[in-house]
Amino acid sequence: MTEDLVAKRKTLLEESEEHKTKRNELNAQASQFARERNELNNATRQYVEDAQKNKELRDQNNNEVQALKEQRNELNDKANALFEEIDALRGDAGSGAAAASHEKKASAKDILRQIEALEERQQTEVMTTEKERELVDKIKQLRAEVKEQEVEHEQNKEVRGRLIEAREFRKQASALHADVTEKAELAQKHHDLMVECYRKADKSREGADAKHKQFVEAQEAADAEHKAFLECQKNLRDYDKVLTGMRSKQKKVKTVKDNKSARKEAETIFNAFKSGEKLTTEDLLKLQRSKLI
Repeated sequence: MTEDLVAKRKTLLEESEEHKTKRNELNAQASQFARERNELNNATRQYVEDAQKNKELRDQNNNEVQALKEQRNELNDKANALFEEIDALRGDAGSGAAAASHEKKASAKDILRQIEALEERQQTEVMTTEKERELVDKIKQLRAEVKEQEVEHEQNKEVRGRLIEAREFRKQASALHADVTEKAELAQKHHDLMVECYRKADKSREGADAKHKQFVEAQEAADAEHKAFLECQKNLRDYDKVLTGMRSKQKKVKTVKDNKSARKEAETIFNAFKSGEKLTTEDLLKLQRSKLI
């Protein structure tokens, strides 16, 4: 009976150690998943912060683009007004074939408006490299036509003053147009960076969610192993109590048997003593222990 209980206790102890080892492994996995989840959450926060910074820079550049456009448009309007006056003066001065030839040509004002519209397309539309090259060539062509008309205008003293002033307005407008283009490109750059940061944030957030799910699963499995380990420990204590009790009882039984055997031996020695046999020192000690003398 005792040997059977000892064998069962050994099996239970091995099972307990297995649960303990598995629990520790799962807790280690859960800790690793938690660290990876936290790293991904930190990365997500950083990506969102970077996206917000780029959004602010994009909006700032877009606001500057709008302000510069308004300034550029005001200068173009002033230049166009002067070119209207110049065209009117040319109309008054021209006659015959010259006037007929003039009517066939677009006015500098109209050409400048075409240039403005093409520049606006260049800033706002997404186009292929070939299309953009065609647009740039068209702008150059129109500017050359304006320049040609300006050369004609310079022959008229009354027109020359207005032409100089209109050129200055156009020069300032062109400088602002360059600033508009630069700011628009910066706004687009920060917009693209913002979108990329949000994309990375979404990806790292998904990764963090997956790691959190793995963490929960590993933690729950570790808790189950720990519960099984505790149950084994409880059962081991119960086995130990039973075995201790059985061993104590066996010890008592053996003691009683030993005492009976010693008493019987002492009685044999005592009877021999009464018969006149000589006793050894060992015999006397046995008689004393049995309290027969």
